[in-house]
Amino acid sequence: MNKTFTQLLAVALLGGALGACVTVPQPLQGQYTSLTPREAVNGSADGQNVRWGGEIIKVEPKATMTCFEVLARRLDSAARPMQRDASDGRFIACRSGFYDPEEFERGREITVVGRLTGSDRGKVGEYEYTYPHVAADTIYLWPKRPLVVRTPSYDPWRYGYGPYGPWGWGGPYWGPFWGGSVIIHDRPHPRPR
Repeated sequence: MNKTFTQLLAVALLGGALGACVTVPQPLQGQYTSLTPREAVNGSADGQNVRWGGEIIKVEPKATMTCFEVLARRLDSAARPMQRDASDGRFIACRSGFYDPEEFERGREITVVGRLTGSDRGKVGEYEYTYPHVAADTIYLWPKRPLVVRTPSYDPWRYGYGPYGPWGWGGPYWGPFWGGSVIIHDRPHPRPR
């Protein structure tokens, strides 16, 4: 084998291995329309299968089902809602059975798989709002994301005192990773409004 082919093969295998690291959970796999909740409000897409996700705004258990009001977010390659992404609107998803509001609390991330079945009218503050309605087959609650905090530290590279400092000769060298630590806490839930 020649060297170029071997290098291309190594790159392809590495790319495949990295791609395999991000997988969609089994209950969320499948083909779905690319329609967003904002686009589905007019009701022309009723009956289509969707996979939508976002942050829980409200959970309302009823006699035979539980309904979720969700602030929609785009999904990443693993079908998890993206953080700090612009909202795609809101939607209502209902599924038979009881889902505990203490577990499915406000701000938690969920992904919903189901079929569009019309719309619901409601209010956001004083604003009349139309929510696309999803008859959910799957409600997938994502684990809480950890919050990573970097403690303040002095980094000589940042201020130009490494081996190539502002005078060209450098200064004291402490290395690029001096100081600071990473602390992981439970992330407080964002509170969508």
